[in-house]
Amino acid sequence: MAIKQLTPEQVHTMSLEEKDAWWLRNVYRGDMPQLTWRSGITGMLLGAFLSLTNLYIGARTGWALGVGLTSVILAFALFKVLSRLGLGKDMTVLENNAMQSIATSAGYIISPLFTSLAAYSMVTTSIIPMGQAIVWMFVLALLGVLFAFPMKKRFINDEQLPFPEGMAAGVVMDALHESDEREGLFKAKLLLGGGLLSAAIELLRDDKVMRALFALKSVPHYYDELVYRGGLAELLKRWGLAPALRGVPLNELTIRFDTSIIFVATGGLMGIRTAVSLLLGGILNYWILAPVLIERGIIVPRNGHFGFGQITVWALWGGVACMTTSSLYAFFSRPKVILDAFKGLSRKSTRDVLADIELPVKLSIIGVPVIGLIVVVLGHLWFGIAWWLGVIAIPLVFIFSLIAVNATGITAITPVGALGKLTQLTYGALAPKNITTNLMTAGITAEVSSNTANLLMDIKPGYMLGGKPRHQALGHVLGTIAGLGLAVPVWYLVLIQGDVGRYGTEQLPVPSALTWKAVAEVLMKGLDFLHPTAKAAVLVGAIIGIVVEVTKQVTRNRFPLSAVALGLAFILNFTDIWSMFLGALFFWLLERRTARWQRTREQEERLIATSPGALEGAPPAPPVRRPWYALAVENTEAICAGVIAGGSLMGIGLTVLGVLVLPDVLEAASFGKALGQLLGIVPR
Repeated sequence: MAIKQLTPEQVHTMSLEEKDAWWLRNVYRGDMPQLTWRSGITGMLLGAFLSLTNLYIGARTGWALGVGLTSVILAFALFKVLSRLGLGKDMTVLENNAMQSIATSAGYIISPLFTSLAAYSMVTTSIIPMGQAIVWMFVLALLGVLFAFPMKKRFINDEQLPFPEGMAAGVVMDALHESDEREGLFKAKLLLGGGLLSAAIELLRDDKVMRALFALKSVPHYYDELVYRGGLAELLKRWGLAPALRGVPLNELTIRFDTSIIFVATGGLMGIRTAVSLLLGGILNYWILAPVLIERGIIVPRNGHFGFGQITVWALWGGVACMTTSSLYAFFSRPKVILDAFKGLSRKSTRDVLADIELPVKLSIIGVPVIGLIVVVLGHLWFGIAWWLGVIAIPLVFIFSLIAVNATGITAITPVGALGKLTQLTYGALAPKNITTNLMTAGITAEVSSNTANLLMDIKPGYMLGGKPRHQALGHVLGTIAGLGLAVPVWYLVLIQGDVGRYGTEQLPVPSALTWKAVAEVLMKGLDFLHPTAKAAVLVGAIIGIVVEVTKQVTRNRFPLSAVALGLAFILNFTDIWSMFLGALFFWLLERRTARWQRTREQEERLIATSPGALEGAPPAPPVRRPWYALAVENTEAICAGVIAGGSLMGIGLTVLGVLVLPDVLEAASFGKALGQLLGIVPR
């Protein structure tokens, strides 16, 4: 079944009340089973298992892998098999949606273990008690839920932001569960084809797997690797033709082309306006500013080389400032949604048509101060955060949640690292000598804003498919319980084993925590480390964010740029920006070509209908065979969702394989030695 969505014109012209009424009439499927016992239990079990995967991968690499699409496909396959065996019936599409909401929250909840809490333990040389860690992470997750639902009205119901990863999950579920009809089957084939292509590319790019399993060389990660390695690189260097800007190699400016197509598909879902804004911001940052700043010694190398990490030390401050002012202005410049929510508490005559479906706004209005107070109290008692510094963190959470939701809504990328550093900078000014306060307040803002953005990403497919938001809110809490209930004990009993010295070792490198710790140590000196040009960039970025949003408002959203995307370009590498732009450009060109074909066909039909030879009562003409590009435009979501799902699932599998198994296969002299190394992580 084709997913019903508003057209871009309807999004811009209809009021929120009209959009809610349209959704209730055309999309909502309230009678369909959603958060049932089996979807709840399945989601908690899958989420707990996937949280362990994220736990180990996060400890080794600092990454948290998205588990939504993984859980959707696993649950669908499980219940399809049980149905064939006569042991149950297929899941409904909304049961699967509720299940993925639970599993996703379980997968994301554990990130403080290898970020802020790990950094705190390294600084204080003491391990936070397990019970305290569980309570702290649960309270932060709950605060994220309470912040998310007032924002849902604005960003999902009203602005209809795409949330590409959530949209992909919705399209995948629709294709899996609604594929009986011919159209659904066609979408499923496109989904599968895109997924297999993307998965194959990710497999061919993985050097460990290709060497260990196939004894073959991998496909280069970047198309330009020949230019930087081997004989051709030496020749180009000798002739003075090595690709560089102001003497800086392009690859050290992240100006290179990725062989993966995952971000190309992400660009196809985000649209041309966002992609062009990202590209302009990326060109300004990496092609113009970074080479000049490197030439003048403002951006310095690390181990003789530049790269994304060195550039963002300067660039992220201006980019985050642009996102901050634009997000705040956009939210408060149209206060009707907020005011209507408050009016709904006292005026029953203007009843919200979704009042019985949405999470009551009263819950957030009461819950945020209550849970926020609990966070402040626990932060003071457990981590020594001064009362007034803890109180300041709560409004900062709101601001950073706005930024996180905006960024996630248009690109599927949540800038948690940048937001954490911005909090550390803020508290570096407020409490310059207090390193534990610096770490834990950054943990509050980063984790809550991340939870808020991830919950809205989960809610997006539910909105697309007609689910109940209340069920997904409850599912998020259930997933939090599942993730904490298994992952935290495993972290403490298996990985840490009561020894704070294991942090930062080869067995438990926790690179994200090391970064948080390093930033906090630098900020112990106050804000003097920030170069004057970076301070100027903060001011310029803040002004640009407001100017772009005001211009969009004056032109009634016809202004083609997005301030959030412009700012986000300063904290993404150019490789990913370029991939997303190519994807958006490709589908935009197909849309233009399809529009021309449709106009030509309509003109031909009118000519035939008005020609003298046209006969009344003649049989209708046979259906016109649509060209490939028209089919691609009609099925953009299915194609892009398949590419994202296939590449992501293969990437997760390869990462797990590479971290847990292949190092031993490649390095061990015998199977016995490899087995012994693998069992070495188990406590005696």
